[in-house]
Amino acid sequence: MRTVLITGASSGIGESCALELAKEGKYRLLLCARRTDKLKDLMHKIKEIDAECEVYFFKLDVRKSEQVENELKNLPPIWKNIDILINNAGLSQGLDPIQDGSIDDWNRMIDTNIKGLLYVTKNVIPYMQKSDHSHIINLGSIAGKEVYPNGNVYCATKHAVDALNKAMRIDLLHKGIKVTAINPGMVETEFSEVRFHGDKERAKSVYQGLTPLSGQDIAETISFVLSRPKHVNINDLLIMPSAQANGTIIKRENI
Repeated sequence: MRTVLITGASSGIGESCALELAKEGKYRLLLCARRTDKLKDLMHKIKEIDAECEVYFFKLDVRKSEQVENELKNLPPIWKNIDILINNAGLSQGLDPIQDGSIDDWNRMIDTNIKGLLYVTKNVIPYMQKSDHSHIINLGSIAGKEVYPNGNVYCATKHAVDALNKAMRIDLLHKGIKVTAINPGMVETEFSEVRFHGDKERAKSVYQGLTPLSGQDIAETISFVLSRPKHVNINDLLIMPSAQANGTIIKRENI
C-alpha cells in the first residue's frame, strides 16, 4: 500500500486525484490544503468509494515554510513513510499586462507556485528515501512551455516549475526517486475563478464554446503515470483539450 501526499487537495485536480486513486485500492491518502472543511467533505467522498481506504488530512498553507516544516515533522509516525508526492497546490492571480500587474498578485503566485513547491518537496524527500516506489509529480502548465499575452508572472512561475522538475530529476536520480511533470492546458476547475478574484461570469467565459479538460482527465493521467513499472518514468507530459492547439489558439464553436 503506497502513501500519497497531495497538496491543494481541497478542490480541482487535487481533489480529483484523491478520488481517482481511492478507486484503485492500493493507496493511502495524505491530503492537505488551507480549507479543512473541504478536506473533511473529500474524506467522506473517499469513504463512499472505499470504506477501507486510509485517509489523513491536515491544514497546510504551502507558502509558509515554517508551517510546512512543522506540519510534516509532526505527522503521525505511520504517515511519515511517504511514497508519492503530488505537488498540486498552485494558482494564478490576474490577467494584466506587466505594467498594470498587482504586486500582491505576483507575490501570491510566486510564493505558492514556486516557493510552496520547494518547501514541501524539501521536507518530504527525507521520508521518501525509505520507499522503493518514490515518485514526485509536479503540476505544471502549458504556461510553463510558452508565454501568452498578459500571462507574464504566472507563466514565469510555471517556467520555474518546469526548470525545477528537470533539476529534481537530476538531483534525485541517485536516490531512486522518479520525477514527472504533468502540464495541462485548459482545465475547468476553480482556476479561472481564482485568477479573476471570484468573478464567476468572467471565469465561465474562458471555457465558452469548447470542451475543456476536467480534473478527472488529469487524475486519470496521473494514475497511469504512477502505474508504470519501476524501470519506466514519464518525464514530461503535456495534455491539452482537443480544441486547444497551444496557449492561445483555440477552436470555439457557436460563438
